[in-house]
Amino acid sequence: MAGFEELRLSAAVLKGISEMGFKDPTPIQAEAIPLLFQGEDVIGQAKTGTGKTAAFGLYILECLDYPTKRPQALILTPTRELCMQVRDEIAQIGKHTPLKIVAIYGGQDIERQFRLLKEGMHVIVGTPGRVMDHLKRGSLKFDQVRFVVIDEADRMLDMGFIDDVAWILSNTPQERQTLLFSATVPDAIRKLAGNYMHSPQMVKVSEDETPVITHILQTFVPIADPRERLDALLAYLSEERPKKAMIFCRTKFGADKLDRILNDRGFRSEGLHGDMSQGKRDAVMKRFRADQIAILVATDLAARGLDIDDVTHVINYNIPEDHITYVHRVGRTGRMGKAGAAFTIVESAEMGALGEIERAISVRMEERKLVFRKAVGPRRSQRGFTRREETARSPVPHTYNL
Repeated sequence: MAGFEELRLSAAVLKGISEMGFKDPTPIQAEAIPLLFQGEDVIGQAKTGTGKTAAFGLYILECLDYPTKRPQALILTPTRELCMQVRDEIAQIGKHTPLKIVAIYGGQDIERQFRLLKEGMHVIVGTPGRVMDHLKRGSLKFDQVRFVVIDEADRMLDMGFIDDVAWILSNTPQERQTLLFSATVPDAIRKLAGNYMHSPQMVKVSEDETPVITHILQTFVPIADPRERLDALLAYLSEERPKKAMIFCRTKFGADKLDRILNDRGFRSEGLHGDMSQGKRDAVMKRFRADQIAILVATDLAARGLDIDDVTHVINYNIPEDHITYVHRVGRTGRMGKAGAAFTIVESAEMGALGEIERAISVRMEERKLVFRKAVGPRRSQRGFTRREETARSPVPHTYNL
């Protein structure tokens, strides 16, 4: 932990970092955090997967006035998935501090958000639309905000949120410290920085080349209805009978729920996510490595840093948000020259996202033919390129030999 200790971090934060398995600062952390402690505004040009969440999260955790339960830091993200991911990672790092952090985004019960905000929060992680909604309703006040983070700024621009971000910034104190992270810095982002940042320092971290995973058998199955997701998974597990598999879910709740279902159906599985104590997580991993369990149902945050050489299958129960996360997940199998298989369950509305992943990693995934328990009528492929043969389905209920 010498590397992180050199960044002037407290014992409580260092303990959180250690329990998450982080050993040394990434380049973006090593370069940005000292500048932040100097009070500088920072533009970090870095892509997802380079450790930028911890870069600003570590700094914010060190600077909060914990007895004052008013919003002191605002983190804006373009999507609710990233919003939850950032909230979870900072909460995990700060688990030994008195941190109060909340994620607010569209699609979530706003009354529940009202209740959480009334409890008093140090850090707000939110999507622009929902943050604006709370500001206009008066349920959020930023008069004591000292830190603002704009995460994935170029995606904000692509999704049409940049004007909303500018409006939110205009409703925060001028003397705030502003951090902007973006994979690219187009003119619109530079203009935003010029208008709302004070002499920002540029930290540019070149992303490592995407690891080659072409040796891994990569397949997918399209589903017309989210309720088919479990059927697709069970059919795949029944056919493949993986010796050691990792199943990735988007949320901790989803991982727990799926783990219970798999156990009820006779599979030897256990869950792994950030709400578990370090001792329990270590015990789960010990059983997984010792082949006492065959399936690990995990979130991306909990699975970070795991080193297991004999995982035979990786299953994306929920499609990852981007190609970097996909590579991170799939890279858990096919290690040390061994064979590996990756399988992704994709809803109709997600076919475009799957195509983006394929293009980014230069891999053409094959559509897997599975026999579902439920009969599903033919549907047109929504894939953005050549039509493929429809997935075979049978009206005859499938018998699972569990």
